[in-house]
Amino acid sequence: MAMRLAFLRAINLGATRQFPKEAIRAAVESAGGTDVATYINTGNVRFDTSLRSRTRIEAALERAFLADRGFEVPTVTFTAEELRRAVAEGSELHAERGGAGRHYVTLLKSEPDPGAAAELEALSTDDERAVVRGRVVHLMLGEDYRTARLDNARVERALGVGTNRNLTVLSAIVDRWCG
Repeated sequence: MAMRLAFLRAINLGATRQFPKEAIRAAVESAGGTDVATYINTGNVRFDTSLRSRTRIEAALERAFLADRGFEVPTVTFTAEELRRAVAEGSELHAERGGAGRHYVTLLKSEPDPGAAAELEALSTDDERAVVRGRVVHLMLGEDYRTARLDNARVERALGVGTNRNLTVLSAIVDRWCG
């Protein structure tokens, strides 16, 4: 059994996409996951699985979520090491900016096209910066992030399906589950 971390996209937004933590845990168990735990109500899940393939794990979870909820829930999975690396990179990038502003991390479902990743990074300015590292996109924004040109919607248009969390939440997940 290997431990995996799953990040669910677009749940608990509005009245029609509700997915309580207890239901998430039950759905992950129905997909074969064991030792399932969730962290806050934004779709962060830790579980053990005998499956090895990331695409098979994600497909099994997405089928279980659709069966349980009646709507699709795109799901991105990482190993503990992959998430530790993403958080370490994010912490370094945040420190380079003097710890100022907001730092969001988009976790991508698939490895992005290198050309598309370079084009996204080229949109960076002094106030907003995008750094693509494999399936992880770091968005470093000013304090008024609601007016940012670089956001998860732009990342997804450029690089494909992903879900974002702030660096603080991902750091807490690493501390809690990745030792």
